[in-house]
Amino acid sequence: MSDHVPLTTDTAEHELLSFRVGEQEYSVDIMSVREIRGWTRATPLPHASAYICGVINLRGTVLPIIDLAKRLAIDVAPACERNVIIVVQVNGQTLGLVVDAVSDILSIPQSEIQSPPEMGGDHGPTFVKALTIVEGRMLRVLDLDRVHPPMDADAA
Repeated sequence: MSDHVPLTTDTAEHELLSFRVGEQEYSVDIMSVREIRGWTRATPLPHASAYICGVINLRGTVLPIIDLAKRLAIDVAPACERNVIIVVQVNGQTLGLVVDAVSDILSIPQSEIQSPPEMGGDHGPTFVKALTIVEGRMLRVLDLDRVHPPMDADAA
């Protein structure tokens, strides 16, 4: 008789890039990340949403920059040279997210990722699509589609 223990069928893992915005920890799917770069001051654009810092030149491409703290309504100091820009692909568009610091690349089993609880009420878009606990800390997984919806969704 064999003592073989079958492996669990739920072996899928998600790789996440974790980062800080203020005192809060967030993450995004690593597959959406194109690069991580140091701070570059953005050129403001008139009539842009309040959370859009402006645009930068990324190797000849005009890259919109989102101040993630403003977008998530987190009260932090204005962006400066200590910040980092995470370049991501969202809805077919490349853009930068200003964060305080990049923390780690994590490999999280699917079984440890949970949907956020329903909070009730209509308080605007929910930017968190999942939650997980890493070393005793709650890590929020951002829904990049809601952080920067397609342009036609803004007009609707």
